[in-house]
Amino acid sequence: MSILEVRNLSKRFGGLNVTNDISLVLNPGDRVALIGPNGAGKTTFVNLVTGHLKADAGQVLIAGQDLSTASPTARVHAGLVRSFQVTRLFPDMSPEEHVALAILQRLNRAERIFGDYRAMPDVMDEAYSILDLLNLTPLARTRVSDIAYGQQRLLEIALAMALRPKVLLLDEPAAGVPSSDTVLIEKALDQLPPDLAVLMIEHDMDFVFRFARRVVVLAAGTLIFDGTPQQVAADPHVREAYLGSYAE
Repeated sequence: MSILEVRNLSKRFGGLNVTNDISLVLNPGDRVALIGPNGAGKTTFVNLVTGHLKADAGQVLIAGQDLSTASPTARVHAGLVRSFQVTRLFPDMSPEEHVALAILQRLNRAERIFGDYRAMPDVMDEAYSILDLLNLTPLARTRVSDIAYGQQRLLEIALAMALRPKVLLLDEPAAGVPSSDTVLIEKALDQLPPDLAVLMIEHDMDFVFRFARRVVVLAAGTLIFDGTPQQVAADPHVREAYLGSYAE
């Protein structure tokens, strides 16, 4: 059974059709890259799927449940979690505090963050298991404003993991990260649960081809390709719309 099914999703802004009748299915364990030129509608598509934008038509189903009219929060509770293109962290909070708060939110105990969450063994054990996985434990109590940007992107992945998603949507997880630190992002993605479905928007094609087992291409709001990385490089429509000389 699919874990995420998008059916005929459409969105118009004035006279511009930014998302044109897109259908997409993700199964448990999928690793899918969503690529396309700037302005293709990739982030808009993710905003529609996550409920941050209201679609004009179409459906979004998570594990068979129709959540087309559900709020973003309800979709998170159903297992659909995203990261953003730009970090949305609290600069004065530590990674430990961020991850603990995400766990408490998932457990509907968010008000406890203002108490002594460190006295909660279940929360602390889980928080440090996630921080350990992403090599963030040495920075656990450091203010976010004092840690490197690449490590902040890792922290965003940690927050997503703390929410225990069924589907993870990553919007350019390596954006703004020095190339020397991109390997940290890749290692983090390699360690995600094998049954988690991941859809990643990314412009770094080397990164895409190392990560993806499947590639979906958008151009002018329309899905023009859905297939393997080997197939996408050979597709003439994708070469014309996006890959160009990279496909050589």
